[in-house]
Amino acid sequence: MPSVAAEKNVVAEKLELLRSRAAIRAVDVANMLGTTPETVSRWNQGRAYPRPGKESLLVDLEYIVERLSEFYSDPRTARAWLYSRHKYFDGLRPADLIQEGRIEEVLDAIQAMADPTYT
Repeated sequence: MPSVAAEKNVVAEKLELLRSRAAIRAVDVANMLGTTPETVSRWNQGRAYPRPGKESLLVDLEYIVERLSEFYSDPRTARAWLYSRHKYFDGLRPADLIQEGRIEEVLDAIQAMADPTYT
């Protein structure tokens, strides 16, 4: 079983990746994962660790951001994509879909960006 320090490093690394590649702050993570900014801060400091459901969403969010970084070198542009309404989602924002657990829909949209023939 990994130590709390090792777990902290993993979660802190994920949160840093979200910040550096998509300008996503702790409050954004909290909103998308359905928790509080204080909880995300405790994860970042290694004082707590996400429960399995939240951890899964965090990993999914990290993957989404990694995929977006293939298209957007400026983190603010990736953030704008996440928080903008899209025709592809019938006017909904990807961040809202992530919060609802509709990860596959967001990933499908990113895949369609990568491969316009993707259906």
